[in-house]
Amino acid sequence: MKLKALALATLMAVATPAAAEVKIALDTKPDLETSGSYNWAHAFGEALKQAGMDVRELPRGSIGNEAEVFDQVTTGLLEISLADVRSVAQVDPFIYGVRLPYIFDDIDHMDRALAAGKVFEQVNAKLADQDAILLALAPLGPASGVITTTTAVRSPADMSSLRMRALDDAQIAMYEAWGSSGTVVPWGEVPAGLQTGIINGYLNSPFIPVLFGQTDFVKNFSDARVIWPLRAVIASKAWYDGLSDADRAAVDAAVKTADAATRDWLTEASENGLKMLEEKGVTVQRLSPEERAVFREASKAVYDSGLMPSEDVKTWTELSESTR
Repeated sequence: MKLKALALATLMAVATPAAAEVKIALDTKPDLETSGSYNWAHAFGEALKQAGMDVRELPRGSIGNEAEVFDQVTTGLLEISLADVRSVAQVDPFIYGVRLPYIFDDIDHMDRALAAGKVFEQVNAKLADQDAILLALAPLGPASGVITTTTAVRSPADMSSLRMRALDDAQIAMYEAWGSSGTVVPWGEVPAGLQTGIINGYLNSPFIPVLFGQTDFVKNFSDARVIWPLRAVIASKAWYDGLSDADRAAVDAAVKTADAATRDWLTEASENGLKMLEEKGVTVQRLSPEERAVFREASKAVYDSGLMPSEDVKTWTELSESTR
């Protein structure tokens, strides 16, 4: 009975006027210069405020880890989360196609492919069972490069002795295809892993070592442009469906405003990120198209590794080629 009473009290709290506040769980520091996902969240929130809605940003980690934040979205306790793409992939693995190496030339190419394949519609049909909606994919920053503590990387061969931090088995397969090795390490443990030599580097946007204060021990960045680092903007379906027609239209318009703002930011950020690294003492390897082609060719093995169903890989490949 106590549990039922607690559940009822929670539902009543959500249903009160205070629930009109739109809470946005951030994934990075609120830094408009270095964080693409914060650019998205800020533009989205400002657009909602202009539409007369109350908005509150929740600092990274303030309400729990990724799994806990996702649970709060699905139960309607949190309206918006800037989440790891894996939060969506645990419901519909098809979304992992956005992380295939070299699948997109740029973010505009990704947007065209997502629209042509009606990817959001497909994913949201499955997320609906979890009472969640994927509103957008927000670029965290410019395309990912190889970040290392000691070795400067200009080719896969330069990575033969390196052990890299991986997000998941898909990245481990990619490192192995390059002749290196990978191990899954939670993000919170990456700084210690880099400083103790447990790992020698990781793959991410050039802003990340600056944003997370790692330039004392990260010393090299290779502009390989492998994958576009993305955050999944997930909303509570109960909240979204419960909005008035006017408020729902305001949310939809705010998504478009935030998408446009982030892509405008990305245009300048692609070069600014490299310059900022250099200012912090990090050596930047600006690869030629021919050097990137070596990484691209080696990465093809990941497509046939069995980590994604072959039909999904085929769909993503066809979407990429038809919208290039």
